[in-house]
Amino acid sequence: MKTIEEAIQSRFRNEKHKALVNILYTAKFIENKVQTHIKPYKITMQQYNILRIVRGAGGKPVSLKYIKERMLDKMPDASRIVDKLYKKGLLKRKECPNDRRSVDITITNKGLELLETMDKQAQELDDICQNLSDTQLQELNYLLNFLRNE
Repeated sequence: MKTIEEAIQSRFRNEKHKALVNILYTAKFIENKVQTHIKPYKITMQQYNILRIVRGAGGKPVSLKYIKERMLDKMPDASRIVDKLYKKGLLKRKECPNDRRSVDITITNKGLELLETMDKQAQELDDICQNLSDTQLQELNYLLNFLRNE
């Protein structure tokens, strides 16, 4: 196992600085694994995230606000990404009957099938954490939540 010092060949001011760099380095490591996993499906990480959010609503229509609140990458162009997924036939949009400015968004069968296929091949992503026990994973989740003050 390489330490963060060995991985980036650097020294740190203190343990806080080392921990922050280590978290950022690890996040990029995981992001690269996810990007490698989704690349064959010709969708971006943000598109993948939105599809999973809409699927997670269990077939109920969701708003753009609902999607933005749950996105991992808080960005202002979620509506543009939804439009791209709509054009690919992965999402449906319907004007909300109660508020014409709002749009109800649902996932299509094609979108569900894509995610199902991706889920079957997602074991390699779970394997990123294979060296950690359930207790260690619980502690890691606790510490990350604590770091964000959640």
